[in-house]
Amino acid sequence: MSDTIILTGTHKTGDSRKKKLTLEKLVFVRRYASPLLLVCFWQLACSSGMISTRLVASPAQIAVTGWSLLRDGTLPYNLGVSLLRAVSGLGIAISTGVVLALISGLSRLGEDIVDAPLQILRTLPALALVPLFILWFGIGETPKVLLVALGATFPIYLNLHKGIRTIDPKLLEMASTLGLTRWQIIKDVFLPGALPDFLTGLRYAVGVSWLMLVVAEQVNAESGIGHMMMDAEDFLRTDIILVGLLVYGMLGLLSDQIVRFLEAALLAWRPDRRKGQQA
Repeated sequence: MSDTIILTGTHKTGDSRKKKLTLEKLVFVRRYASPLLLVCFWQLACSSGMISTRLVASPAQIAVTGWSLLRDGTLPYNLGVSLLRAVSGLGIAISTGVVLALISGLSRLGEDIVDAPLQILRTLPALALVPLFILWFGIGETPKVLLVALGATFPIYLNLHKGIRTIDPKLLEMASTLGLTRWQIIKDVFLPGALPDFLTGLRYAVGVSWLMLVVAEQVNAESGIGHMMMDAEDFLRTDIILVGLLVYGMLGLLSDQIVRFLEAALLAWRPDRRKGQQA
């Protein structure tokens, strides 16, 4: 009798796992079906002459050009340069954003000193700053990396500041009751409590870093995906331009997915995450 019950329970568990896998496959197909259909329609429109391939290259042209750029080393070289700029700028942005958010979030005086200048800088258009950055830092790598860092700092700062300021007061009261020092309260209460908001800001910052990189690489650049696209514009090579745009899009998607994996790993302790894993 007991063996039958155990076998029945195991059978039900197996069925539920199969249903879950089938549902995940359906979600995956549904998520990527519309982009695939759009690409197919795009190819048909170019092949039938509805869209001029001089203005917009077909997906087949883009694939051939991308493979050619990959084989001759043009794409890997420029991709490596762009990745280095983006990662360097994002690293500076994370460091700067975290420090400024801690200063502003943990002290009213710090907020009065830090917040207003940052809000002013946040509203300035990136293109308006390019001439100043070139004048101050020259035409090398420094202005490009700093433009990326400037744009990516604000999402980190704003979200982490919000996370620090919305910590439950009961947690702070309990920490004071336990006799924790100021540093211990910051390390054990503020930082873990603000981690979800920081990761949200990081996702936004990663996206902004790629947008700022596009701007930075199209001004006095000698390498990078943006420079490759600008050279293609001079020769009306829409296929190379679209390869560059595709690379930017894939980099944005991949980097966002990495941050989502980090979020799932670092926030596994949250009740909503546990329910999602058990469902």
